[in-house]
Amino acid sequence: MNAQARPVSGGLDAAGAAGAERRSLVAEAERIIREGSKSFRFASNLFDQATRERAWLLYSWCRACDDLADGQTLGHGAVAPDDPERRIGQIRGMTDRALAGERVGLAPFDALRVVAAECMIPRRFIDDHLAGFALDAEGWRPRTEQDLLRYCYHVAGAVGCMMAVVMGVDPDDGDTLDRAADLGIAFQLANIARDIVEDHGVGRLYLPADWLPPGGLDPADRPTLARIAGRLAALVADYEASARVGAARLPFRARWAVLSAANIYGAIARRVAARGEEAWESRTIIHKPSKLVFVAKALVECGEHPQATGREGLWTRPA
Repeated sequence: MNAQARPVSGGLDAAGAAGAERRSLVAEAERIIREGSKSFRFASNLFDQATRERAWLLYSWCRACDDLADGQTLGHGAVAPDDPERRIGQIRGMTDRALAGERVGLAPFDALRVVAAECMIPRRFIDDHLAGFALDAEGWRPRTEQDLLRYCYHVAGAVGCMMAVVMGVDPDDGDTLDRAADLGIAFQLANIARDIVEDHGVGRLYLPADWLPPGGLDPADRPTLARIAGRLAALVADYEASARVGAARLPFRARWAVLSAANIYGAIARRVAARGEEAWESRTIIHKPSKLVFVAKALVECGEHPQATGREGLWTRPA
């Protein structure tokens, strides 16, 4: 009797330990997103609990990869690392271990282990995301707008695809995933517009060479920066419009969260463009009262049919 009971007890103990580990990882992921992305944390509250926890787990891995690659803490204080290739190797190694089901011992990578298994996140999206960090490590610079959009896909559009799977999108639903990638691209373009001067200060330049004057980017040339920010904001609008068509296919609470995030990040791009030459005198921030307005607007939008928008002319992720 006791001999038969031991495996059952052990199984329960194992299940209890797995549950305790997951709760701990979710708590740490919530802390990371609270400090690393106030806008995404704000919008994620609209998810149902299961989706919210999984989104936090995935975000914590993305944030850790970004921080390790850029020598920063929760997205702040970036210092170009002396050994970028080694760091990328470490990220890849820990990611491989997590996806193999191993405990890595670093919470964000163990969070990836959990959420990738729960949601069956396709490996191709994870590899696509890591390819963006490799581009940074190589000192890559975009020559054309298409180069810029490809980079934005790797660092943010692939995350949009992973988040869509977390929200229940079929990994074989190519059009909806393309539109999820479009939203990530829009978010990254907004960040690039906001952070042009800050990025330049740490040796990063994400603007296409053929957008720049012959002498390259001069952060003091605010008229040129304002012109470029307007161009980026126009791209944000195009990709955001496509993404809204995909968002309409999501369950209600996921749709509300995604549209809220789209409103908030779209506002960042629009405000940077509207501030013109003053945009880099201080960081463009969407404060909580405005976020609440955008959340309310998204709730109304959940009941509307988005304007039919094709993807003709938009950059498309690799198959």
